[in-house]
Amino acid sequence: MKSLMKMTWMEAKLFLREPVSAFFTLIFPLMYLFLFGMISGNEPSPQFGGQRTIDASIPGLTAVIICIAGLMSTTMTLATYREKGILRRLRTTPVNPLVVLVAQVIVVFAMTALGMLLLVLAGALVYNVSFEGNVFSLIAGFILSSLSFFALGFIMAGTMRTARSAWVAGTVLMYPMMLLSGAFFTVELMPPFVQKVSAIMPLTYVVNLLRGLWMGQPWGDHLLETGVLAGMLIVGVFVSLKTFRWE
Repeated sequence: MKSLMKMTWMEAKLFLREPVSAFFTLIFPLMYLFLFGMISGNEPSPQFGGQRTIDASIPGLTAVIICIAGLMSTTMTLATYREKGILRRLRTTPVNPLVVLVAQVIVVFAMTALGMLLLVLAGALVYNVSFEGNVFSLIAGFILSSLSFFALGFIMAGTMRTARSAWVAGTVLMYPMMLLSGAFFTVELMPPFVQKVSAIMPLTYVVNLLRGLWMGQPWGDHLLETGVLAGMLIVGVFVSLKTFRWE
């Protein structure tokens, strides 16, 4: 436990010293929140089915944070550690390499949660956001969504040979999902073909689940999203255990 705490603290400092990861996890979503606020304030919008703009945007931007954390932060860090031989060297020390992985998950999850908290605080202080859901249900949905994308990130970290290839793969997957999942614009406003593409993107289910829980909808209305994300988590853990390489 002591080793885990020290490793987690070290990973947290490394994360915050990396400007790109910190920017896209903590600052980038806030920029979009204020952009939406300057364009339309927090007035009801047909784009979000009559919901107020910022109220509907916070869950979508939270999904963006989860996507960035899962596909970029986790993947890049582990791929870099393996490419530079850090994981291999750790195997020769008393520190179990699994401690590094657990510490990485803890740090990325904490930063993802901090990113969501900043969104909520900014929305509450500046735009008087309305939260109609249950806090514990939203937290549960956030945890499920985050872990499912972390599992996807572990698969990529295990299959990409270099940090550069991990970055390319993460970017190729991340940007289409961010644009077509409904995180920024509702899927219903998109052409029918794009809506079909959106339906196969994992981030779409995160957006739908978090937005529904934020607005007070019960879990029973989101059985599809829950099933898809739970399936991603289970399959992701199984596949990553089979494909992850220490060196």
